[in-house]
Amino acid sequence: MSKIGRKPINIGNIQVEIKGNEIHYKGKKNSGIYVLPEELTATVEDKSLKIVANKDIADINRIWGLHRALISNKLKGSDNPFEKQLKIVGLGFKGALSGNKIQFSLGYSHKIDFELPKDVVVEIDKTGQLLTVKCSDKEVLGHVCSSIRSLRPPEPYKGTGIQYMNEVIIRKAGKTKSA
Repeated sequence: MSKIGRKPINIGNIQVEIKGNEIHYKGKKNSGIYVLPEELTATVEDKSLKIVANKDIADINRIWGLHRALISNKLKGSDNPFEKQLKIVGLGFKGALSGNKIQFSLGYSHKIDFELPKDVVVEIDKTGQLLTVKCSDKEVLGHVCSSIRSLRPPEPYKGTGIQYMNEVIIRKAGKTKSA
């Protein structure tokens, strides 16, 4: 039996309606529909959503736990958005927000324009080196942050580049002079 799948999901202030295998949800920030596979069913009981396995299949635990986690993330994101912070390290490295684009100066011979998806909100501090990315969809948030980080990944010698706020960069020693 799945240890994650059998846990109920607290729905709080989110409106949840179940129509067959579809879970319709509506929160403060977002609304949508999540379609469950036919092996699983959902029920709402006392401000909680329970996912139950219908069939006795050997691999049902993987499906059960996965879909429970995905639904939980959708519901949490519809109430208050997920947030990640990126830090730009380097002399003259910065980002500037202009409309639906971020313009990065990352030490290349040109500036890089990064187009933001429609649901993603970015806040940049006044130095231009601290980005706060917010989105109600956790998967889209992770993809946008990794795409921004891939523009200039942190390098191990000086530590310059774009990194996650809580990321630890293992530094390497530079060349030494031989006598």
